[in-house]
Amino acid sequence: MATRSPNHPPAHAEREPQERQYIGKPSIHHRSEQHFLGIRTVTPFRGMFAVVDQLLKELRSWMKAHGEADAGPFFLRLHVIDMDGPMDIEVGCMVPEPYPGDGRVRPGTLPAGQYASLRYSRYALRANRALLDWAKQAGLTWDRWDAPTGDVFCCRYEAYLTDYRLEPKKSVWEIELAIKLSDDLPRGISMTAEEEDAVYQVEAGPPVTGATT
Repeated sequence: MATRSPNHPPAHAEREPQERQYIGKPSIHHRSEQHFLGIRTVTPFRGMFAVVDQLLKELRSWMKAHGEADAGPFFLRLHVIDMDGPMDIEVGCMVPEPYPGDGRVRPGTLPAGQYASLRYSRYALRANRALLDWAKQAGLTWDRWDAPTGDVFCCRYEAYLTDYRLEPKKSVWEIELAIKLSDDLPRGISMTAEEEDAVYQVEAGPPVTGATT
């Protein structure tokens, strides 16, 4: 069972010869339902990434102990966002089929649907802003809603495409940011390459040096 998710390519087989720091162009794709195993928690935004690192280590150890060290990619899912309060987050690992968890590590699914996504390295805040602004300019609607606890997303996550066993330096990992679009949008919605370029240049600015799509 230890094969990587069909929704994502394999992690890099070897280290990059030099740091790749970039923000790629956004795009829209339909994705199938994706099974995963994860640990969910609520934590303040301040200090959240230290918590994420701890949970990643815990989940990696759990996967290794259960013979699933080659599954993946691992990811961070943002269920509820409140930058001034608690963040409802989940650290997970994608698996190709349902897999039983326990009281701590639990099975779940990333829902099928259309996702807007882009890839980046290092520039997390800029990448998130680029995707959000691009979607706004394109007139796209997220599958999200307001709640007393914050900004709730049906599915918003960042998948770590680089194999941490080969590249431990997180600042150079290739990461895919993906956010599910509203089901009210027509399936198969897309933009021409010229439209994507125009929106991207207006809202996100030119890619960082060394960018790829």
